[in-house]
Parts: sequence; C-alpha cells; structure tokens
Amino acid sequence: MPEAAAVPRHSLVVRVTHWITALCFVALLVSGIEIVISHPRFYWGETGNVKTPALFQLPIPASRSAVDTGYGYVLPDQNGWSRSLHFQTAWILVFAGLFYSVSGLRSGHFRKNLLADGGGYNALQRLTYLAVVFGLFPLMIWTGLAMSPGFTSAFPATVDLLGGQQSARTIHFIVTGMLVVFTVGHLAMVAMAGFGRLTRAMITGSES
Repeated sequence: MPEAAAVPRHSLVVRVTHWITALCFVALLVSGIEIVISHPRFYWGETGNVKTPALFQLPIPASRSAVDTGYGYVLPDQNGWSRSLHFQTAWILVFAGLFYSVSGLRSGHFRKNLLADGGGYNALQRLTYLAVVFGLFPLMIWTGLAMSPGFTSAFPATVDLLGGQQSARTIHFIVTGMLVVFTVGHLAMVAMAGFGRLTRAMITGSES
C-alpha cells in the first residue's frame, strides 16, 4: 500500500511570501537608513524642520550640511536612489502581504497555526506573529502612506488620525525598530531550534 505523501510544514504561499518579505525588509531597512541619515531628527505633529525643536534625534551626522546635528562633517548623500528603492520595494511588500493575508484567511492558516495550538508554535510565538502580521506591518504601511502628499491629499484622514506627517514619520521609525527587534529574536529562535532544518522547511516545505 503506497505511503501517504507527507504534509509540508509550510505551504507554498507561506514559503514564497516569507522570502519575498525577507528580501523586501532588507532592502527597506538599508534604504530607510539612508533616508534617515539625510535628516536624523524626529518631530511630532504636521511640520518639523531644523528650525523647530525635535522630539528626539539620532546621535549621528547627517548627509546634508543644512541639518545641524553637532558634528563637524556630513555623510555622503544617498537620498536619491534610497527613496526610489524604498518606495518601489514597499509596494512589492504590500502586494505580497495582501496575498499572504487573503490566502491565510481562506486556507485557515491563521486559525490553525496561529490562533489554535498548532503549527509547532507556543503561545508567546503565536501572539508575537499575530501582532507582527496584523499590527506592526499594517501600521508600517499606514504610516508610510501617511507620509505621501499625493495619497494624503486624496485620503486626508490617514494622516489626520496620526496627528500629522511628522508624527507618521516618527511612528514609522519606531515601528521599524520594533520589527528589527522581532527579526533578531526570530533568527535567534530559529538558530536555537535548528537553523538548517527550519530553513530547509521554509524553502522546500520539508524538514528532512
């Protein structure tokens, strides 16, 4: 009697969107760092510039001489390509996230693996993944769109609810930090549980 085919640990949709998200996150992080370097000061409200007090600022030199950060030199300005890469990659991530979310809801992936006691995840892991998928990533998208003058002119409530474009930028930066912490923790847990085995499962669907 032929053996039943092994059920993959992760579906094809989960695997493909996972790696698209991972690549996009790296590209967004690198380009985002370059964008922040052009003005490493953060404000709250609708407006903010070098003439207004900052809510907080990063202890790094800027890439623009007009931004006084207390350093006697400026970093090379990479604001052109970084903004282009950031915006284009963000849309790829949005579509991948929407596809993953719709597929996960239709297939029962979230209910079986993240809401119920399944998928090999403990309660803290399930809660963390749900917070990232349905909390942090949507907030990243929302705050990103709230910084777009074209989008906010059509949908002003998206930025008004956040308190202004500078508030959106500040929240965007804070959420990025939270996602970096999550990523570091995620990689650490994967390493402790068996990096090769779990990476293989995310590539082929099988741990063997």
